[in-house]
Amino acid sequence: MNVTPLVDVVLVLLIIFMVVTPLFTKQFWLRVPEKNDSVEAAPSDAPLPVVLSVRADGRVQINREDVSQADLKDRLRRIFAARRDHVLFFDADDGVPFGRSMEVLDLARGGGALIIAVLTEQVPGGS
Repeated sequence: MNVTPLVDVVLVLLIIFMVVTPLFTKQFWLRVPEKNDSVEAAPSDAPLPVVLSVRADGRVQINREDVSQADLKDRLRRIFAARRDHVLFFDADDGVPFGRSMEVLDLARGGGALIIAVLTEQVPGGS
């Protein structure tokens, strides 16, 4: 039995898979700010940050004020219309399903949020 054609086919398939495999990887760029040990007070005229929270019981809140899911886009559009920056801070309780979080984030993006920062620590005074 001649194995040369088999080896040729296997090598061609190996080369094809080696070329195609990097195309399947998805990149998610993450920009993490450097830790600043010096505490600087925010200017008094600076607008308060917009914090979008999803609670474990399903409630959606903007700056601790309950908002219905149907009104979320319009509410965020009005908030961002009055601001120069379109930065949104996102917080979700531990018991919130991932799909629910992504659903709310999609609505926030549709509401005009250009930069969404995910909070990794609990907000002081939060519920």
